[in-house]
Amino acid sequence: MHDIAIVGAGPAGLTAAIYGARGGKSVLLIEKLSYGGQIINTPEVDNYPGAKHTSGFELATDMYNQATELGAEMAFGEVSEIEKTKDEAGKPCFKITTKGLGGSEGKTFEAYSVILATGVESRPLGLPREENMVGAGISYCATCDGAFFRGKDVAVLGGGNTALEDAEYMAQLANKVYLVHRRDEFRGDEITVKRLASKENVEFVLDTVPVEIMGEPVVSGIKVKNVKTEEERILEVSAIFVAYGKVPDNGNFSNLTKLDGAGFFDSKEDCLTDTEGVFVAGDARAKLRRQLVTATADGAVAAMAAIEYLHGLE
Repeated sequence: MHDIAIVGAGPAGLTAAIYGARGGKSVLLIEKLSYGGQIINTPEVDNYPGAKHTSGFELATDMYNQATELGAEMAFGEVSEIEKTKDEAGKPCFKITTKGLGGSEGKTFEAYSVILATGVESRPLGLPREENMVGAGISYCATCDGAFFRGKDVAVLGGGNTALEDAEYMAQLANKVYLVHRRDEFRGDEITVKRLASKENVEFVLDTVPVEIMGEPVVSGIKVKNVKTEEERILEVSAIFVAYGKVPDNGNFSNLTKLDGAGFFDSKEDCLTDTEGVFVAGDARAKLRRQLVTATADGAVAAMAAIEYLHGLE
């Protein structure tokens, strides 16, 4: 039996583990893949306070080592179910069932509180070589990586508010921004569209879809196709910012706590849920900004809330 079980060992989960362990609680981290989350795919991190010119992998490794040196334990497997129950003394607790790697038989754990830090996945382009080009010109976060392409030509793909905001952000940094959208109108806020339309270095490329990533070993362009005329065109760019949105994977926990319409945990900045003893942190939570620093902030808030809850059980 652990005091705190944390599902997900990305920056939010690792921070929660650090705070939980420092709070004198026994902590178990459960991760289905590898510690670090999406940040390990970022070759350079320059926007995390106090960590200048580091890689995502190095930063995640430092967090992991700090958590485990403080006493946090690590288990690997995909959490398939969490059930609220009671221990032998009648105290409320949680039974956590996992599937092993590759679908092998998993294990069962118990904890008095749970922090869900399951993260999200960026909705991909779905083009060949996409995965191999992440960090070599393919990015899913303009505010994270945009500064590396200052003065360059870039493409932003998408038609919602995220894409519009990314294009507006990159217009301040890049020489030229191509905003590529598959429809003839954007789904995002009209006021942002008007601001972008007034910028000389922004070009709308509408009714258009990406068909091929150009360049090796780094991005040199993207081939796009007009869905009405079928005309193809190559945009010569140094970076492709994919802004198709984030995809949560919280379905296994819908019986435990409320999800919003998009599948994110329906929780505010306090990281509390509608189930006592369950807390959420990081990108899997409904929120406006999904950044490394906001994920770690959530981890700290969730862990301190869990510690306060545990004190109430004593």
